[in-house]
Amino acid sequence: MIKTKHNCLVILGPTASGKTHLACQLAYHFNGEIISADSRQVYKGLNIGTGKDLGEYKVKGKKIPYHLIDVCDVNTQFYLHDFIRGLKKSFTEITERGHLPIICGGTGLYLEALEKDHSLTQIQENHERRSELNVLSREELIELYRSLKSSYIPKDLGIAKSTSENADIETDSKKRIIRRIEIAEYLKDHPLPEKQETIYKPKYIGIKITREERNKRIDVRLKQRLENGLIEEVEGLLKKGISHERLQFLGLEYKFISQYLLKQINKKELFTLLSTAIHQFAKRQMTWYRRMEKNGIEIEWVELEEAEELFIDLKKIFV
Repeated sequence: MIKTKHNCLVILGPTASGKTHLACQLAYHFNGEIISADSRQVYKGLNIGTGKDLGEYKVKGKKIPYHLIDVCDVNTQFYLHDFIRGLKKSFTEITERGHLPIICGGTGLYLEALEKDHSLTQIQENHERRSELNVLSREELIELYRSLKSSYIPKDLGIAKSTSENADIETDSKKRIIRRIEIAEYLKDHPLPEKQETIYKPKYIGIKITREERNKRIDVRLKQRLENGLIEEVEGLLKKGISHERLQFLGLEYKFISQYLLKQINKKELFTLLSTAIHQFAKRQMTWYRRMEKNGIEIEWVELEEAEELFIDLKKIFV
């Protein structure tokens, strides 16, 4: 039973920092279940490259339940609104069982879904309407959007690259303007309900690790994965009909191994380029977390070596 203002835990940190291990240990101690907040672990068959580490989900003989892992075929795109729906369903089921939801992952957009109102992202794409709009010029699209906005929308939809609600449509790509129109036209006939207070009251725990140690762990882990089936995993996906285009869209490991199998890069280049890309990805993750803090989200940063002390502190919050 939860006895404070918090009703869930969030474990975040850069790739290779040990999030899954810590989350599973906490789940063992606090009767928790894991909800993955990783945008690629949702896909079946992406195991080694996404670091699912399913062996971690057994602690001292106890299986730790997990959610939003292996829930989508690789060729089916999993969107933010799919995650939001799955998060709410899993969270509700876990709390109804009297267990503690532990959200674990490094996808910042997913983590922010706990705090932000993403109602607009859940409006489905209208492919027929998109085809009609695509023949219009950029200027015609902007004029159409502005006419809809003035009539049906009290403020900017915030679909531009900027997160500001006053983002200027003039800087948007044609694709983004079409998405604005798509949402505006939907809202014309389907007004959104009034914004409701979020059901999530998370306690954020971030794994603290130096840049040097982080990069070292990334390189060691990458070497192990390449030696233990990562290339074969990608070859298996290709045999199942997954295209090189799709693999490269999935990014990082799948992108560079696809290039290697296409003989666009050699084995040495594969490691060097992929290592650098993962280092850069981890840096972007940390930038995202710092922005979360600037936006008022309080993250308690801990080192993995402090886990025992963390368990003691959390006992004051969750029982």
